[in-house]
Amino acid sequence: MTTTAVKVREIATFGFTVSDMARAVHFYEEVLGFEKIAETEIAGDAYDALSGVAASGARIAHLRLGEQIVEMTEYLSHRGRPIPVPWRGNDLWFQHVAIVVSDMEKAYEQLRRHRVGQISLEPQTIPETNVAAAGIMALKFCDPDGHALELIWFPAGKGSERWRRPAGRLFRGIDHTAISVSNTEQSLAFYRDLLGLTLGGATVNTGIVQERLDGVINPRVRVTAVMPEKSPPFVEFLHYEVPSDARPIPGDTTAVDLWHWQTSLVVDDVAAAAKALRAAGVRFVSSDVVDVPNKALGFARAVMVTDPDGHAVRLVQR
Repeated sequence: MTTTAVKVREIATFGFTVSDMARAVHFYEEVLGFEKIAETEIAGDAYDALSGVAASGARIAHLRLGEQIVEMTEYLSHRGRPIPVPWRGNDLWFQHVAIVVSDMEKAYEQLRRHRVGQISLEPQTIPETNVAAAGIMALKFCDPDGHALELIWFPAGKGSERWRRPAGRLFRGIDHTAISVSNTEQSLAFYRDLLGLTLGGATVNTGIVQERLDGVINPRVRVTAVMPEKSPPFVEFLHYEVPSDARPIPGDTTAVDLWHWQTSLVVDDVAAAAKALRAAGVRFVSSDVVDVPNKALGFARAVMVTDPDGHAVRLVQR
């Protein structure tokens, strides 16, 4: 077994940039059952260095669903570009979080009642031909800024045992974040071989159900999970072998752009992790490891890098 220089313990937060914090918080609380647990404003050299954005004063909110947290950032002195329209799930800026529900029909009714924009035609059930995922139900949709989200329901024997425990709530928590990638092996070299996540399940999804789920004509998607030491949640790769015309993340992307996500991964020693990633030629967004004075963010030190396709990854130390 290969021993990596970095070992990710768990996912701390799933972060993304919003254009209007009040609107975003209202949507996630009112429609999806999240609870706002913290809101703070941050500015100064430390955050500029971490985000890679000069004069990056920002309002940051943490919202919890079950045991998982999303982090929303509204930049106060910059206005980023909107998510490009039209877009498809194979475009490499695509990322979503999968929200586990206890009843797909009731959850879908909730989205319809609030006139939420859909990506999927309607909830889809993975067919028996896909043995590993058979019976799982899913629906993809968008928040007010166009960030992709997914509802997911697990039948007996599928998914984490956590999601089969009695919970008494419709929206239960976040199972994973999915990112579109250009090459599965290249992504494994980063997340598994450099960051120490372990290989989980893998499937190849195709056919009319996948087409209706993704809104992509005739897709063939290689799906691969990589797991931190504590999971769920975990990271899932979506490698669209067909269609093969994925658009890359724009090279001038910054954290103020609304397609920007950052997945925060907990490590024991951020400085040691940064040293290993620099030696491997990983692209850094942060100028260096940053000591974070604002305790409301939930970590003491951090550094932001990008994966091979340009998805932002924030390594944090508590």
